[in-house]
Amino acid sequence: MGAPVAERRDLGRVQTPLILASTSPQRRAILEQLHVPFRVMAPAFDELPGTSPLERAVGKARSVDGGDAPVLGVDTEVLFGSELLGKPGNATEAESMLEALSGRTHEVVSGLCLRTEAWEELHTASTLVTFRVLTPRDLAAYVAAGEWEGRAGAYAIQGLGASLVERIEGDFLNVVGLPAALLVRLLADRFAGLYGFG
Repeated sequence: MGAPVAERRDLGRVQTPLILASTSPQRRAILEQLHVPFRVMAPAFDELPGTSPLERAVGKARSVDGGDAPVLGVDTEVLFGSELLGKPGNATEAESMLEALSGRTHEVVSGLCLRTEAWEELHTASTLVTFRVLTPRDLAAYVAAGEWEGRAGAYAIQGLGASLVERIEGDFLNVVGLPAALLVRLLADRFAGLYGFG
């Protein structure tokens, strides 16, 4: 079990912190942006090939003992048609991936599991992202910046990768790594007022 690394206070009172079953800095940043109090516990879960984002989110959430606190598991993948775009292994792979996405639309799909000892909420969220047409100079500059490293789909929309995007349809923060609109709705429904929603 991971040690608590983040907890927030709101209006002078300590709230029940959500347990985030993820070490993703992007997911931590989104929860901080939403002012949701949380603690991080690294999931003890092996991601198996061929599983869906929802299956992996459930596996992460179930691998963590949150005690009385709700546990949040999330997993996100990038789909281009029927092809799953993972993290490129090198700059050549990153450039090839971005070139394929140039001027076209791809889908970012997240699975989300919010659970307590009494219940589980299982959901998926999808966002469509359309890239502008990228020139060879655009591709070279982005790849040289190195932001593609460790990024599914070879870009980070919350950084310089925003310059590659023409439009999105759906939740922007889902592309960053956590479907915030979905999470807020679930917290408002299940814990009205506790986390500042509902």
